[in-house]
Amino acid sequence: MTIEQELFLRDCREKVSHDFVLNILPFWLEHGLDKVNGGIYTCLDRDGKLMDSTKSVWFQGRWGYIASLAAIKMNNPYKRKCLEAAASALKFIEDHCFDTDGHMFFSVTAEGKPVQKRRYVFSECFAAMAMAEYSLATGDKEYAAKALELFKRIQHMLEEPGFLAPKFNFEARGHSITMMLINVANVIKQVCDDPVLDRQIDKSLYELKTYFMKPEFHTVLEMVGPDGEFIDTLAGRTINPGHCMETGWFILDIAKNRGWDKELVEMGTTIIDWAWEWGWDQEYEGMINFKDCRNFPNQDYSQDMKFWWPQCETILAGLYAYEATGDSKYLDMHEKAFNYAYKYFADDPNYGEWFGYLHRDGSVAQPAKGNLFKGPFHIPRMMLKARDLYKEILPTLSEWEEELY
Repeated sequence: MTIEQELFLRDCREKVSHDFVLNILPFWLEHGLDKVNGGIYTCLDRDGKLMDSTKSVWFQGRWGYIASLAAIKMNNPYKRKCLEAAASALKFIEDHCFDTDGHMFFSVTAEGKPVQKRRYVFSECFAAMAMAEYSLATGDKEYAAKALELFKRIQHMLEEPGFLAPKFNFEARGHSITMMLINVANVIKQVCDDPVLDRQIDKSLYELKTYFMKPEFHTVLEMVGPDGEFIDTLAGRTINPGHCMETGWFILDIAKNRGWDKELVEMGTTIIDWAWEWGWDQEYEGMINFKDCRNFPNQDYSQDMKFWWPQCETILAGLYAYEATGDSKYLDMHEKAFNYAYKYFADDPNYGEWFGYLHRDGSVAQPAKGNLFKGPFHIPRMMLKARDLYKEILPTLSEWEEELY
């Protein structure tokens, strides 16, 4: 690491710490909390004004997780407020977000009446993460047990034939849930020692390597056949670089927990390298949304846009990969992603929070700070985890600092 890189990382560490405590966290505590019904609103305009009181069930869990994580990680005046907010989100989840069949809703009204239910189990995944992290923050073992119970229910719903409606009229595997279960299990492992968690992690790792990684295309595909068959359609050829970056650092997180397992380090960094190759916009910078592995035009209308969350995942992936390998190319990756995110997404000093949606050239596509998919999750998670990684990577006092001070 050069002196210039070390100085940059120290600046990053200070920037994300200040941005989280003075900007991101206050924005959601002030504008997002539902003080009447509990839980959190996320459909907020640029200035934090509520645009729609419909609540994302994903974000009741995501916010419960982030608020609990913040209470653990940050020594700040919001610690008590974060625990209260996490408890409120969990109560709202338990009181209003489960259907009679045990499957959770996707969205509900402000009061908690069902609005929409989807075929996925992502609501359950985020709720389980919130329960586990709240247990870690408070020492409440009841929520650790609830997290594990919900995780096993997720597995049951995924495995029981016919419980979840198929997305297509043919058999296929999806990347999203495969990689997500790694992270969910890893979060719950902090408070539960149950073999089902490691079995799921190992199962997902096997499926990612065996079915989804495609060396011939240098990518991880979003959808494959039941035995990893390449589906040569627009949907089957889709690459999501942001998901690939996220998968990469999820794998490196497991590798780290296992003493920097060499095979997992190679797997995680390979996926990150591929994601950078496909996703980084060489002309305008920033991570784009989608590519086609055969280089046909991707069908998604937002294919060349810049969304907030792939930038966050790239920032983290670069740090994890550098810590795992010591290869300075990952510091370069981190620096480019970090600078891009702070130049374009974080540039709204009058109202706070980050923009979520940019055109390819970096101009703002729409200025709202939240909706049913954007809220307090990817950005604060990046900040809190990056802060820890900076601490681990940077020496307490370098030689040049000794000279200066």
